[in-house]
Amino acid sequence: MRLPSLRLLAGFEAAARLGHFSRAAEELNLSQSAISHQIQQLEQELGQPLFHRVGRGVELTVAGQALLRTVQTSLHGLESGIRRISTYLAPGLVTVVCPAAPAQGWLQPAMNRIQETLTTLLPVISVDESARFIDELDVDLLISDTPLQQADVQSQILFQDQWICVTSACHPVQNGLTLVCLEQSFADPICGDVLMQDLGQFRRSLICDDERMVLEVVKQGQTLAFLPLSTCWQSLQQGELRRLPELPVRRGKTWWISRRQGMTRDPLVIGLHDALCESAQALMCSGF
Repeated sequence: MRLPSLRLLAGFEAAARLGHFSRAAEELNLSQSAISHQIQQLEQELGQPLFHRVGRGVELTVAGQALLRTVQTSLHGLESGIRRISTYLAPGLVTVVCPAAPAQGWLQPAMNRIQETLTTLLPVISVDESARFIDELDVDLLISDTPLQQADVQSQILFQDQWICVTSACHPVQNGLTLVCLEQSFADPICGDVLMQDLGQFRRSLICDDERMVLEVVKQGQTLAFLPLSTCWQSLQQGELRRLPELPVRRGKTWWISRRQGMTRDPLVIGLHDALCESAQALMCSGF
């Protein structure tokens, strides 16, 4: 069965809700005859009556009542979807895609400082790692561990990450610390050797599959972890964590930032791009 047009369903919904064809016509800026014709066409397409005439108004048949519930639910869903889409038309909006751990540990706090200068900026931070291209509608800037291979897109190194050992700043004594491990680190040839050899003297107390979970556990105290600087930068800045400089440091991922070449849809895209590059340099010179 072919679905009726949205125009017919909107006319039906207004007439059913208001109980009157002329009021529905007034609400939709149509003539009463136009509404009557729409209802008649809809009834013909569905093969059954939807209204009974009652005095100068109308009331729904049983079929009409069932249809009204469905139409109102559908129209509400459409309105909600359109409102969500309109959010992406807000002035100053720039969408940045970045993996979750550096987004939480470095990007989001960096963005707070950047907005003090770029006051009209409305950033959208997405951790959807399936986004692998710049289209200037869904993605303006992409932060990734590989340069983006796309025509008309420029990629440059943002910063060189490093793995460091951290513990809670509230528990400065190293003796008695246990080790919280990131599960995928064991499969990495460099990090795996550090965990098995250099940090082998520490008893493992927990293994997690998410860097952010490891970070939260370490902040609670009496544990240490081997994590990327980008993951724990904010916690180091805020004095929640401290680095253990006597323990190993290893080279981490190279993070790249990509944007459309030349002029972008909004000058704020380039402004944010340059500000993030400056913030990344500050991260590498932070001394942590």
